[in-house]
Amino acid sequence: MIDKPGVDERLLAAEVAAAWALDVADLVFLPVGLDGQAWAYRVDTSDGGRWFLKLRRGEFTPAAVRLPGFLRAHGVSQVVAPVDLAGGGTANPFGDYELLLYPYRDGGSLWGRGLTDRQWVEYGEFLAHLHAVPPSPEVAAVLPAETYRSNAGQRLRTLGGQAAASASLGPFWDLYGDALLGLAETVDELASRVPQAPHVICHADIHPGNLIADGDGPLHVVDWDAPVLAPRERDLMFVHSRDFGDHPIDARRAALFREGYGPVEPEPSLLGYYRDERRLDDVAAFLAGILDPQASAESRANDLHWLTRIAESVADPGHAP
Repeated sequence: MIDKPGVDERLLAAEVAAAWALDVADLVFLPVGLDGQAWAYRVDTSDGGRWFLKLRRGEFTPAAVRLPGFLRAHGVSQVVAPVDLAGGGTANPFGDYELLLYPYRDGGSLWGRGLTDRQWVEYGEFLAHLHAVPPSPEVAAVLPAETYRSNAGQRLRTLGGQAAASASLGPFWDLYGDALLGLAETVDELASRVPQAPHVICHADIHPGNLIADGDGPLHVVDWDAPVLAPRERDLMFVHSRDFGDHPIDARRAALFREGYGPVEPEPSLLGYYRDERRLDDVAAFLAGILDPQASAESRANDLHWLTRIAESVADPGHAP
């Protein structure tokens, strides 16, 4: 989220200091991510340490709290997991919000600069390892399972009416509304004929923006807010799509990824469903953000940029799931 949350940052810093027994020297807002219910800060401590604080309206899901530590305990070293509170437990309440604190990883995301050849191989190794970890009964109990019943289409249809009547979005909807409503129909049709496939633990948002690395260094995987038990294509969609990052997959990068992941080819209809369902979900989220009367002009402009990028792709005559 690029707009700050409506919290007293002095109280927030004091809460972090008390909850995690840290001598907080500074709290720096980070305008990152597109989740309208989550915000990020860098926490600087007097001993030179740095931490990544995530603030969520409401509560984190039990899976977001428990799964990262479980995966690290099973050797998935790329996972960035939340650190425990000084008094035990992991998530800390803060008024209408909840807090998780993570180690801070240098280098920034790979959305803009892309992965190196070595990192494409590691990307494959990471996902292969993740998909091979069997969930414990405790973890399986808190992980949602894929149902192919997305609510994105209904959200789009509701928001589309508001967009059409909006002075700011009316011209956009006139240009792209039919194509986006067609996308909702396509997702419903694809969901009706997806094949059965084994479920594995999926990150469910494993695009390059959630991969952190310093230069050609090791990958650090962040944003475990919505993991799911689903076919492996739920994650492989991000690898094989050209929608995510400024340096998407090509034949050479696909070969490097396969070197790490193994010779498994994604099932085409599952890949198509997940690709278009994600586009639909993002469209609905961006429409909601633009129509939010509390959003800043900067936030609305950012949402419109991403919304238009998706709409242009969907409206292209060559668009295919």
